[in-house]
Amino acid sequence: MTKEVKNLIELRAVAEGFLRDIASRPPQESATTVGLSGDLGAGKTAFVKCIAAALGITEVVTSPTFILEKVYIIPRNGVVGDRFLKLIHIDAYRLHSGDEMRALDWEAILADKTNLIFLEWPEQVVDAMPKDMTKLSFNYVSEGVRSITIEGVA
Repeated sequence: MTKEVKNLIELRAVAEGFLRDIASRPPQESATTVGLSGDLGAGKTAFVKCIAAALGITEVVTSPTFILEKVYIIPRNGVVGDRFLKLIHIDAYRLHSGDEMRALDWEAILADKTNLIFLEWPEQVVDAMPKDMTKLSFNYVSEGVRSITIEGVA
């Protein structure tokens, strides 16, 4: 499924719909992982900011490019209830293989079914990605217009 967005309001609507879809899936035995691909400036971090806002996270969400990972506690709310307790935002842009994910304690992060993981640049660490990862591709269409292709939504 591909959606075109022209502004932040439309991006928020896509993010909120995506979050509802994720939350309505049957619970998994491990973390829910979403890979975000696309050029620099295509909207990956902006999308995670919209997800965080929809979850009720009030902290400022910024790109974790230089620190690799940011963890946000998800307040219990009507969107996901207590299904997800942490939003984990990872930026793998500077990584070169899945082995480098070990520094983040990747196996433990994946093992916790209450984690909702958004990982930018999954193609950098493809060998460490779970097979059931949902993929979102962000593409520049024109000035102010982006397309988001979603693969793997139930």
